[in-house]
Amino acid sequence: MPRKPLTLAGMPVFGSMHELWDRVSGTQPVPPAWVIAVSGAIALLIVADSRTWRLARNSITIAHEGGHALASVLSGRRLDGIRLHSDTSGVTYSRGKRTGPGAVLTSLAGYLSPSLLGAGAAWLLAAHHVTAMLWLLLALLAATFLAMRNAYGVLAVLVTTGAVLAVSWLATSAFQAAFGYTAAWFLLIGGVRAVAELQSQRRRRRRRGEVSTSDADQLGRLTGVPGGAWVAFFALVCVAALVLGTRLLIPGLLHMPHLGG
Repeated sequence: MPRKPLTLAGMPVFGSMHELWDRVSGTQPVPPAWVIAVSGAIALLIVADSRTWRLARNSITIAHEGGHALASVLSGRRLDGIRLHSDTSGVTYSRGKRTGPGAVLTSLAGYLSPSLLGAGAAWLLAAHHVTAMLWLLLALLAATFLAMRNAYGVLAVLVTTGAVLAVSWLATSAFQAAFGYTAAWFLLIGGVRAVAELQSQRRRRRRRGEVSTSDADQLGRLTGVPGGAWVAFFALVCVAALVLGTRLLIPGLLHMPHLGG
């Protein structure tokens, strides 16, 4: 007697998985240049305006704390969780040696993560993998969600995940592309602003005679290299990522070969 194919909700499971894989790994057309330019302008306006930035910065904080979490796991530390706060700050808890490479890498990853993630998103978009870029964001958000340890953090990640999921699953390919390009621009530009804000916060603390607990100053205490030098390093990497991302996102600046299968 022939075996019936495994189904889920009346649909063959393996067929659905194959279709899903084709959808994620396939390529999509690059949107017109004006769409890419408008998406960059929208991202720039969101980052430049203090009102929209205060709300949208939660996404930068999610990427920032997710970077800390990933670095702590990869360096052999034990991740205890992430907490996000309504003032768009956050903290990642991990256990391990208080000094050494693991502690340095964990502290280093935060401010670099949004910009590096934006550069990776730009590379996928330039390779025509719009859907793969959106699903990569979903995978990273899902991993971050599992590490959340407070209600506001759970809510912030759920709202962000819901928006990306709705676009990747329900929107037209044209809207997906516009959303993906805007997200990439936002990560690249927002990563630079976050570093600028870090230096401003350090200056305010110094004027008030307070001890800074920023990532840069923690790195200073761990390595002996001044915190200001670490801020400069953050800025250098984030600006370099922005330049690279711009060359990838804007057609004509970089003739990149088609990488789709």
